[in-house]
Amino acid sequence: MMPAEMLSPDAHRFRLHPVASRFAPMFCLALLTASCALASLALACATPFAAFAVVAAAMLPLRSALLVVTGAWLVNQSIGFGVLHYPVDGSTLAWGFVIGAAALMATAASSALLRALPQGRTPLILAVTLVAAYATYEFVLLAATPFLGGEGAFSAAIVTRLGLLSAIWLAGLVAVCEIARLAAPLGRKGAMSA
Repeated sequence: MMPAEMLSPDAHRFRLHPVASRFAPMFCLALLTASCALASLALACATPFAAFAVVAAAMLPLRSALLVVTGAWLVNQSIGFGVLHYPVDGSTLAWGFVIGAAALMATAASSALLRALPQGRTPLILAVTLVAAYATYEFVLLAATPFLGGEGAFSAAIVTRLGLLSAIWLAGLVAVCEIARLAAPLGRKGAMSA
């Protein structure tokens, strides 16, 4: 953990502390946009926005978390339309906005749940929050199917596979946060001796 004097008064309520609180928004933005670029290129339509939502909510206040997730969504859409050549038609554009709305709803749900749950047992709390975020994300997407089609993407096998993918991404993102947290004292120590 970071020394208490390095954290803002509200920082104790956040579950992830990879960097000093004043750097958390930029760190989270860099982490999630880079991860989103990687996921978008590797997985196309299977970008793990529920995992991104949990990490942002565990590290930032709601407003900042929503902005960071919006940034990740913009990266996803830019890669989809600019690199992967998604068709530019009404249905694809509408699905893009629904995905963005679902990611933001998952972020809001994650933030609310993390505030409501007791501190401690962070891995368990993050896992519970991922389940809620993923359910929220999928529900928003499913709610759009009567208007946009795509009901076939909600089979149990597909939803389970994408849920497991989100869990793997969450574990990886938390690992990166822990590595950054553990490396931070080394960076401060080196800077002090210079």
